[in-house]
Amino acid sequence: MTADPPRVLVLATAHSYRLDPFLAAAHKLGVTVVRGLDVPPAHVSAGEAVVRLDFRDPARAVRQMRAWAKDRPLAAIIPTDDATVLLAAHLGAALGLRHNAVAAAEAARDKHQMRQALRAAGLPVPPFRLFHAEQPAAEVAAAVAAEIGYPCVVKPTCLSGSRGVIRADTPAELKAAFTRVAALLRGLGQTDILVEGYLPGREFALEGLLADGRLQVLAVFDKPDPLDGPYFEETIYVTPSRADAATQAALAECVRSAAQALGLREGAVHGEARVNARGVWLLEVAGRSIGGLCGQTLRFTHAADVSLEELILRQALGWPLAAAARERQAGGVLMIPIPAAGTLLGVSGEEAARAVPGVESVEITARLNYPLVPLPEGESYLGFIIARGPTPAEVEAALRQAHATLHFAVEPALATA
Repeated sequence: MTADPPRVLVLATAHSYRLDPFLAAAHKLGVTVVRGLDVPPAHVSAGEAVVRLDFRDPARAVRQMRAWAKDRPLAAIIPTDDATVLLAAHLGAALGLRHNAVAAAEAARDKHQMRQALRAAGLPVPPFRLFHAEQPAAEVAAAVAAEIGYPCVVKPTCLSGSRGVIRADTPAELKAAFTRVAALLRGLGQTDILVEGYLPGREFALEGLLADGRLQVLAVFDKPDPLDGPYFEETIYVTPSRADAATQAALAECVRSAAQALGLREGAVHGEARVNARGVWLLEVAGRSIGGLCGQTLRFTHAADVSLEELILRQALGWPLAAAARERQAGGVLMIPIPAAGTLLGVSGEEAARAVPGVESVEITARLNYPLVPLPEGESYLGFIIARGPTPAEVEAALRQAHATLHFAVEPALATA
């Protein structure tokens, strides 16, 4: 008698880019996927293997999944983005599956809790302090001057993708930045704002997997564009890193130590760090894989070529990973920035961009005739360019050339009084 394929719950928001790659990986591995989506009933087609969950109400979601899984046992739960990490921890604990502790998931989602945990573990952190959106900006500026100094960075505690992150070099800039971030958070029903010392240096990202607290590094990414502010819109990721072996080892140790300090022990981990003359400084570490379509830059060798999502599924199911190694070719992604606020009317140059040697795909994800909101208030990009080639330098050049061929017609937003 043939055993039923393992059943995995993949948690995703309604418009997540990460869901389709996991579905493709599961199909290749013969794994059954149940989609746990934060969507209303009308948005789910009949017959889909979908469970509708309120991501903001973990207790209710636990009750739902306990009832659902009573006759349909799950083998693993996988969070795909920041909105799903905490719920995955709650569900994993309730259903007896591999999971990160709820406290660890909370600390990885909250930048202030993260800084506190890193400091308590003796890891290097810049000076920081928590404020609230309703505090007067002048009061905040005085406290920052006394306790943190300039330059500094203002950031929401629970947003991702550099949303709401602003550098301030003077008290006047700090007041303006704090007022702007406070307005953004009030619209989202949040209040906590972290201000910390600015960390200069080259920025890197690390993709890895945790199994019982042991970190397996899958890739280290260079971020070749300077990210000096005042906003921190990420554009290009390229792997393998061109940093020396000692720097890459230090980056891996930084992410491993940070994950340990937070209590993260299982599943995908994505770390961001800066390197300067004083060493490696963690910006943040998340208990999920790289966002957007960026995972398409990564391919690995196992019995055959496998994707990042296949490795995450294998680890979650307890399948072997020892032979997995990143492919020899370099890979990279360019997240197409939004040039200005307004309405996207048209896009040209896509075919020319796709024709650039080394470019694998050009995906315009912004919708025509819909508003564009750039950082720091915005939370998305115009799209993604994926390239592959013999060396990181060639991949970076291909990404820049392809981006230069694209032209976006944007109707400017009307000025408000």
